[in-house]
Formats: sequence, structure tokens, C-alpha cells
Amino acid sequence: MHILVTGAAGFIGSQLSRRFLAEGHTVVGLDILNDYYSVELKKARLAVLLEDSRFRHAHIDLADRDAMARLFAEEKFTHVVNLAAQAGVRYSIENPHSYVDSNLVGFCNVLEGCRHNKVEHLVYASSSSVYGLNTNMPFSVHDNVDHPISLYAASKKANELMAHTYSHLYRLPTTGLRFFTVYGPWGRPDMALFLFTKAILEGKPINVFNEGKMRRDFTYIDDIVEGVVRVTKRTPVPNPDWTGAAPDPCTSPAPYRIYNIGNNNTVELGRFIEVLEDKLGMKAQKNLMPMQPGDVAATYANVDDLIADTGFKPSTTVEEGISNFVDWYRDYYKV
Repeated sequence: MHILVTGAAGFIGSQLSRRFLAEGHTVVGLDILNDYYSVELKKARLAVLLEDSRFRHAHIDLADRDAMARLFAEEKFTHVVNLAAQAGVRYSIENPHSYVDSNLVGFCNVLEGCRHNKVEHLVYASSSSVYGLNTNMPFSVHDNVDHPISLYAASKKANELMAHTYSHLYRLPTTGLRFFTVYGPWGRPDMALFLFTKAILEGKPINVFNEGKMRRDFTYIDDIVEGVVRVTKRTPVPNPDWTGAAPDPCTSPAPYRIYNIGNNNTVELGRFIEVLEDKLGMKAQKNLMPMQPGDVAATYANVDDLIADTGFKPSTTVEEGISNFVDWYRDYYKV
């Protein structure tokens, strides 16, 4: 495969690109290296990828229509994995326009590139946040998700709708992946595990929202990568049993599919912190805080469809995953 991975200097994108390269594929990694979090960490991830001659970095803004069109025309990708997006639920409340530019305009440019250059399969990152006010647990891809509670979530739901339109009109095979709270080595500094680890090691207090009673389906990075790789190799086909009288949200009479990739195991935030304290050998000073706007009380992934179609079920425990992260963090930051 000749693969475009957007967001290749990001947490998931860098690890996924490494996996594709290890399998012998060629990868163009698109990333504008924005400063939403440490550019140095992004550059360090890229440096690892650039050691392989089959990887090329494209420093292009996803929202730059002309540059994106040229890239697609020149490269003739067989597959595209779109992971580039403005991330963060809380940040979307403060900076809504950045989400429109990256997650809507940018995604439209990806869809157009795929359409005009006969890409065989577009895989793109959605998010567990699309479930919004839905409280039917575990979250199923067959559930209705029309009530997002952050602009970030709304932009991800919009991506799913935009992808379906292109699958329907142009028969472009598309697969959306709803990721559930991804963590692990090389992770994002704006996410809880990174923030907690840094603060605890520095003897500073951590902010614990919803007083630690939130529950999350924490999913280890290697499990996410394995799921993405398997799905990328599995081009979706129309569902012959789909009916407009009782529409299934995750399939279509077009070559369109949606999957959850989560651990299928919901863990209370307080327990997550306990495991981290154990691995660090230090206790956290906790500022117990109320729930933040845009947050949901719990996430929990039903992955039956992923298992049925790919034979893969994420299974890394938080004990194993946090231990691996702490080992990486101590080594990377020399602490």
C-alpha cells in the first residue's frame, strides 16, 4: 500500500505510521506541526519515522485546498488514514473556529482528494465523544448519536455524515473509527495520564474532575494501532440488508462502515489514578473538581462489530498500559 497518514506527528498517527512501515508499506505523513501542544514532542516522533527511507513528511495544512489537491494528484495514494484534527473537547469551547478549519474544511479536502484520485479506502478518526447525551451502555455503533455536547464531538459526527455522502455519491469506501480515550507511550501532553504523571513527579496537585467518579474506556495505543491496521486492510462493502425503514446508523447501502475501538471495559478515574500512583511509587495531591462543560460521565465501548469483522478485540489492561507509559515517560524526560 502507498498510504497517506494525516496527523503523522501526532500520538496515534506516529505509532500507526511506524507499524505500516514495519509491514513494508510506503507512507507519506502529513502534519503541519501546530502548537496546540509541544512541537518538540511532535518533532521527536517524526524523527523516528524519518529514519525509514519509505517515509516522507508533508508539511501541509489540511485546510489548504490547493496544496492538498496537488499532494493527492502527485502521490496517487492507494489508502488514506485521516487522523489530523484539532483535538480536545474543552479546547473546542474556547476556540471553535480551529475545529471548523481542521475538522470540517480539512476533512472535505481529504474527501475530494480521495474522490478524484481513486483512493481504494479512506479510514478516518471519529471519536467516542459523538455519543454525547446517549446513556445506553455500552455505546453501540448501532445507537443513534444525534446529541453531541461539544463542538469537537459535533465536528466528528459531521465527518461521519460527510463520509457517508461521498460513499453514497461516488462509491468511495470509507470507514470511521470511534476511538475511546487513547493512552500510552508517546502520548498527548494535554491528556490526563500525561498531566497527572508530570504533576505527581513534580510534587504538584492534580485536578480530578467529577471528583474522580468519571468512568472511561481507556484504550492502549497498541490496541488502537492494531485495530486501525486491520480495518484499513478490510475495504467496506454495502450492507445488502440495510433498509431506510429501519436505518442502521453504522452501515449503508453504500460502501460505508463505522466501528468503535475501545477496551470494552470502563474504569473509574479514581482507580486509574491509584494504578498510576502505584507505578510511580508516589501519592497524588488531588484537587477534586466538578464536571467540566462538554464532558460526559462515562464512556464504554461495545466492540462486537469490530470483533466480528476483523477478529480483533483490544485487551491491554490499565495496569499494563500505565506501567509501559511510566517507563517511557521516565526514560524520555530522564526523571
